[in-house]
Amino acid sequence: MLSIKRVPTVVSNYQSEEEEESGCGRNCLGKCCLLGAKLPLYTFGKMKGGKDLNHEEIEAQGFFLDTLLLGEWEDRMRRGLFRYDVTACETKVIPGEYGFIAQLNEGRHLKKRPTEFRVDRVLQPFDENKFNFTKVGQEEVLFRFEESEDVGACFFQSARMEPTNAPSVVAINVSPIEYGHVLLIPRILECLPQRIDRESFLLALYMAAEAGNPYFRLGYNSLGAFATINHLHFQAYYLAVPFPVEKAPTQKISSVKGISKNEVKIYQLMNYPVRGLIFEGGDALEDLADAVSNACICLQNNNIPYNVLISDSGKRIFLFPQCYAEKQALGEVSPELLDTQVNPAVWEISGHMVLKRKKDYEEASDDNACRLLAEVSLTEERFQEVKAYIFEAIAAHGEVEDKPVLEDGDKVEARGSKPSNAILPGKEECVVLQ
Repeated sequence: MLSIKRVPTVVSNYQSEEEEESGCGRNCLGKCCLLGAKLPLYTFGKMKGGKDLNHEEIEAQGFFLDTLLLGEWEDRMRRGLFRYDVTACETKVIPGEYGFIAQLNEGRHLKKRPTEFRVDRVLQPFDENKFNFTKVGQEEVLFRFEESEDVGACFFQSARMEPTNAPSVVAINVSPIEYGHVLLIPRILECLPQRIDRESFLLALYMAAEAGNPYFRLGYNSLGAFATINHLHFQAYYLAVPFPVEKAPTQKISSVKGISKNEVKIYQLMNYPVRGLIFEGGDALEDLADAVSNACICLQNNNIPYNVLISDSGKRIFLFPQCYAEKQALGEVSPELLDTQVNPAVWEISGHMVLKRKKDYEEASDDNACRLLAEVSLTEERFQEVKAYIFEAIAAHGEVEDKPVLEDGDKVEARGSKPSNAILPGKEECVVLQ
């Protein structure tokens, strides 16, 4: 059951003019200001016995997290903390086979923070002198997102940060792509570089499950796959239509059983412009987190850039090894594509094309989108090599079904046109929620 614990309202540090100034004076998210500060706190309970929450618990908690997140996000919009009004961006569904979604977002192109690190190395050390999220003001934080020993969701309007805390926070993306665009920053004070580990990935799955909304997805970009900040974070936003990749047909190629002996099924995308893998199943989020994080760690250690989409309330994970930045550096991408200045990260790969020029938006088509995504995808030969690395890594941590290669006659599973349990209406002519 959902519970909300009421506590006396306390003016937070950045709103108070009477409290004695502490830390660096900027009310940032660094240790200098965060320790001892009071921020909103959303806690989620660990699932009983490692099992998934039942439908009623998911519905209650999802409704509450949705309401809380969107309410806080709109409050920051009213306070003028975003660099532009994303709800004013034009958006349309492109007619064609895939149903790509195009958005004209000129503000993100002009005002987004530039990349400050090398793009040819997936693993790079954290650099406190470069921009990172400890430099963000506390006013951009919506709430802390942390596990509780209690089962069920709780929200505290103001909770003091203790010196022993390693808080994970949900903050606005000041250069948003869509309505409700936020960042999940795991253990912010540990200053982790942009690299996936099991604990952080499990936290992202919990956020997807707590939201309980198939139109709320989380995404991850590695360095070299268009992450722009080398400080561990996931992105998330709402879009009330299915992503094209969610509708793409798939074929099962293997499965893995970890310590819990619960099966996680592994599929390969079929008839989609970008080659990728899909992970589904398991009786608990931990099963999925183990399989996917092992795959991601393998890619990181082999310097293979990749993107991850967390879909269907954390039940379905897409993994895309990619090579666009490498081709770009080698001069193998056409000038026509380079002129669009589109960096194909997780959202573009999933079918949500964020375009920066009106010309490209007006001329958006299935063919143009496929032409871009074809440059992102690994070749079939390279994809098979990378897939072999991934299955070797997964096999080191669990029992893998011995069938990582597609065979003639393998069943192709077609996906429906909508995610399961859809609860938000969408309109083709305008898919921006307002």
